[in-house]
Amino acid sequence: MTRLGYDKLEAELRRIKAEERPTIVQEIEAARAHGDLSENAEFHAAKERQSQIESRIRQLEDKLARAQVIDPLVGSTAQVRFGVTVVLLDSETEEQVTYTIVGEDESDAANGFISIRSPIARALLGRTVDEAVTVHVPKGTREFEVLEIRID
Repeated sequence: MTRLGYDKLEAELRRIKAEERPTIVQEIEAARAHGDLSENAEFHAAKERQSQIESRIRQLEDKLARAQVIDPLVGSTAQVRFGVTVVLLDSETEEQVTYTIVGEDESDAANGFISIRSPIARALLGRTVDEAVTVHVPKGTREFEVLEIRID
């Protein structure tokens, strides 16, 4: 993942531990004070939420522990690779599209950040400027021409 993606996951983990975890503990304590726990819907909902929070904490800690942060500034922009931004020309529509190739946790296709595992990113890896690329996507086949490779 990129440094930005790693930092976002780290910030989410800190926020959950500092804000959500203490809040849910207080909610459980308040629900417990209402008496009989066997029929206390508030208590059971709070415990379920606590389980979800703890699960997310474990998931984030695992991802951060196993993360390999790759600096896109190291290396050239002669070929498409992880972390670069690629400007493409869609051969069918003649529209330019811009994608930044990032890790799975960072992908946001609506904003131009595509996962390294996406069909478009896999087809683009190793390509150079002015090279034509055929991409097999769920809607069929698309043709692109690589116009520019840069590091943002």
